[in-house]
Order: sequence, then structure tokens, then C-alpha cells
Amino acid sequence: MMLVARREIATQMRTRAFVIGLLITALVVGGLAFAPKFMGGPDSYTVGTVNSQQLPLEAAAPDMEFEWRSFPDEAAATQAVLDGDVDAVLVDGSKVLTDGQIDTELGVLLQSTHREVKLGAAGVQVQPLQMESVGADTRYQAARTGIAIVLVLVLFMLILGQVMMVAMGVVEEKGSRIVEILLGAVRPWQLLGGKIIGLGVLGLINLGTIVVVGVGASVASGFAADFPPGMPGIVVGVLVWFALGYAFFATLGAALASLVSRQEEVGNVMSPLTMVIMAAYFVAFYSTREPTGTLATVVSWIPPFSSMVMPVRMAATEVPIWEVAASGGLMVLAVLAVLFAGAKVYERAVLRTGARVKLGEVLRAK
Repeated sequence: MMLVARREIATQMRTRAFVIGLLITALVVGGLAFAPKFMGGPDSYTVGTVNSQQLPLEAAAPDMEFEWRSFPDEAAATQAVLDGDVDAVLVDGSKVLTDGQIDTELGVLLQSTHREVKLGAAGVQVQPLQMESVGADTRYQAARTGIAIVLVLVLFMLILGQVMMVAMGVVEEKGSRIVEILLGAVRPWQLLGGKIIGLGVLGLINLGTIVVVGVGASVASGFAADFPPGMPGIVVGVLVWFALGYAFFATLGAALASLVSRQEEVGNVMSPLTMVIMAAYFVAFYSTREPTGTLATVVSWIPPFSSMVMPVRMAATEVPIWEVAASGGLMVLAVLAVLFAGAKVYERAVLRTGARVKLGEVLRAK
């Protein structure tokens, strides 16, 4: 079985498509990690004044930088705005000049700071509201939701892609009848297990690349500062759940693919399994927004949906460790059952070439 696995790994890793795909994946993931930095708006503003005092914007937003410029009259300030030299100009302490709609964050800062200055000048002191959360810590909720959404997409694409690779490989060997030669040297379950393990290792390489590049780029871009506590546990959990989900779906994919002899028929025979994977994806995507909802909680216990939903819940919210362990145990049992049944179907159908073999017929055969 390990000889077959090594053959699958070596064959696929030598292909140009695998290397190019891995490089493209790394570049895309690295780019996405820097996207919030470039799409989140500027960290600094240039503000001008005409017959106005500078507002204490730095006190209202200490994490941002402000450069102030003074203009002799409104005409000069207007030209500076149109030339793009300043983001906004405060004129006579009563109006703000901008080129088009003002940046939302800058507009809110100018309005609130101007109001506080006027109230202070009138002798009115307004104490700011004290914010105190009596519920769960939500400081990392936005980051958790973002990580969960990324995990849904990654798990869905990797599981579906690797399962289809397994199915196409089985049909290719069966259609070319090379499987008859291979089964002269190894047993059917060894050939099936080696193919699943080999292509699964390639999937883990892809997933590991995404994780390493994503975390590294997030650290470089500063986005990692928003990561919630327990990120190592989330990463390990994703790897484990991917392995379980892949083993389940890949075994079924290989068993179904062994029923046909032509690659043109793979899509039809795999459609029920593809629908199950799609259903798991939709539930997992819904769980990114409602990770503690009834649907997400219940489905995270049901194999094979739990292979996508549970890691998403782990990323989106705090999940008790006993729930993760119990759900994982159920998934392991489901994988073992599918491995037993799938190996039987594969063994009985893979040598039957020609017309499509009916699944019921294979199950009744002895």
C-alpha cells in the first residue's frame, strides 16, 4: 500500500501542473493576506485649514497620523484639494472642502472632534460612555469570521478537487486495464488505500502551503495581531478534519468511480457524492455567521458534514473540547465504515469493464 502511495505522490509532484498550481496558490494566499491592509483605507490623512484652528484629531484616533497644512484663503485651499495635495480643508471652522465624497472615517472624526471642541469652549463637559461587555469576548469576532470563511472555501476546494483526482485515477487505470496488471502484484484494498493515501498527502501539502504562506504573510502585513488566541489549535484541527473528510469522500469517490470504465461517465456516477459535498459546504458557510446556532451545532455532530462544519465552528467561536472530541470520534467511525464498504465495492467492480456496473448488483455479489 505504501509503495502505491509513494508512486502516486512521486508521479503527481513531478507534473508541471502540480508545481505551477502550488506556486499560484501561494501567491494568491499571500496576496489575500495583504488585501485588508491595502483595501482598509489610508492610515494617514492630510488636512488643511483656512482661518481655523487645528482639531485634536490625534487624540480621537491615536493609531492614525495627521498632517496639517495652512492656506491663506479658500481659493488656494480649493486648488490644493483638486490637485490631491490634501484630503480635506477646514474653512472658518464651519465647513469642510473635499474633492467628491469625503472618506467616511475622516468625516466622522472631523464632525465628532469639532463638536467636542465647541462644547468644551462653551463650558460643557461631556464624559465619554464607558463600554463594558458582560458577555463573551467579541474583540476577535471579525477576525474569527474572516478565518472561518477562508477555511470553508479552502476545505471545499481541496476536498472536492482531491476526491475528483482519486475518481479520475481509478477510472483511468480501469479503462486502460492497467489495474489488471497492478492487481497481479497487490491486493485491491492495498491499491485503493495507496491511491487514497498518496493523493491525500498531496492535499495536505496544498493545505500546509496555504496555512504556512497565509500565516507568514499575515505576520508580515500586521494582520496577525488580530488573530484570536488558540490559533495553533485551530490549525491542527483543520489538518485533522481535512484528513478525516478527505478519507470519507475519497473512499466513496473511488468506489463509485470503479463502477464505470470511461472518464466521460465519472461526472454522472459522482453526482450524488458531489451533492453531499456541496450540501456540507453550504451548511459550513452558513455556520460562519451563526456558529452557535442550532443548525451549525447539530450538523457539526453528523458525519460527513462535521468534517467541514466543526473546523469552521472552531474557528468562528469557542467550542468545548469534549464536543470536538466526540464529533471527531463519530467521524472516525464513519470513515472506518466507509473504508470497509468502499473497499468491497472497489474490489468487486474494478475488474468489470464495459458497460456501467450497477451499485446494487455489486453490493449483492459475493
